[in-house]
Amino acid sequence: MCGQENIEPKETVWSLISHFFYDITHYDGKFFSTTKFLITRPGFLPNEYIEGRRARYLHPIRLYVFSSALFFLCFYSMFHFNHLGSEDEKDILKDTGISIGMPDSITTKALANAKDSHDSAVIKQALGIVPYRYHAKKDSTVKAGSIQKADSVQKTDTAQAANTGKKKKKRRYNFNMTDPDPKYRSIAQYDSAQKALPAGERDNWIERLAMHRQIELNDRYHGDQKTMWNDLFTKFTHTFPYLLFISLPLYAFYLKLLYWRRKQFLYVTHGIFLIYLYIFTFIDLLVYFGLQKIHESMDWDWVGWIEAAVLLYGVYYAYKAMRKFYGQGRGKTILKFFILNCVAFWSIIFLFTAFFLFAMFKF
Repeated sequence: MCGQENIEPKETVWSLISHFFYDITHYDGKFFSTTKFLITRPGFLPNEYIEGRRARYLHPIRLYVFSSALFFLCFYSMFHFNHLGSEDEKDILKDTGISIGMPDSITTKALANAKDSHDSAVIKQALGIVPYRYHAKKDSTVKAGSIQKADSVQKTDTAQAANTGKKKKKRRYNFNMTDPDPKYRSIAQYDSAQKALPAGERDNWIERLAMHRQIELNDRYHGDQKTMWNDLFTKFTHTFPYLLFISLPLYAFYLKLLYWRRKQFLYVTHGIFLIYLYIFTFIDLLVYFGLQKIHESMDWDWVGWIEAAVLLYGVYYAYKAMRKFYGQGRGKTILKFFILNCVAFWSIIFLFTAFFLFAMFKF
């Protein structure tokens, strides 16, 4: 058509990649200049953005999208979370349903320290090899006496509870999300059994929710716990980008509280500061992971010192960026930096737990 740009209809793979890279980073010098200032001058870019000097730099949202995509692409390529345990490992924590491997060497060494069959039974039970069943020896009068004494105390406590009318229901919480021999084959069967029980003996809503999920997983995996946990952890690890995205406005709120007297810093201003800090963190961790892989493959001990320096620079960078951006003294900045990191730590633990539970009931 007249006036239309003459474009080659067939493009190579490299042409598509270069177009993608250009569209994301404005491959005209902005990407490299922005990255250079981001790494070498903590707090400089957010100040430039707030002051309105933005044309010469890549937009922080565009840079965040690109850097986070690159980071998680490399992260999932370098680390695999879908292989739990191996053939030479034994599953432990049977009561929780979590398959975690214990090498045979550790098991053998632990059993070698056992003094008698009682110790061996305790060790095996702790490692999840066999359920613990204690049988007193005929010639062990001390142990037999201890067991009889414990039984006597237990009977006394039971009698006292019955006499006072304080009958308590003993609950044993199991977390076997899959079971090769389930007690209930369907949700309807479980609900029917619950309705047949007295109101005080029925499961609470959390237990009912967990049991419904267990029945669903049993029907899907047929008792294959290893496959189930592999799928769960794969689903969980792929929620990390969303977890970080949610943490950003939350941390911006914490900064708003820490600098509530500084009225010139709006909530969005704290968000811009954190976006640049997150971008630097992605770059810093990518460098660290790369050095870690070199350390593991080449077995060069001196690389470990560089790894530590990269991590320490990341901590120093966050502190320096806060001081430069908010313009407060060293003492106040250190105090607020410490408070922010403490609150952020517990917040990320809460978010990890919440996202893990979400993944558990949605995968």
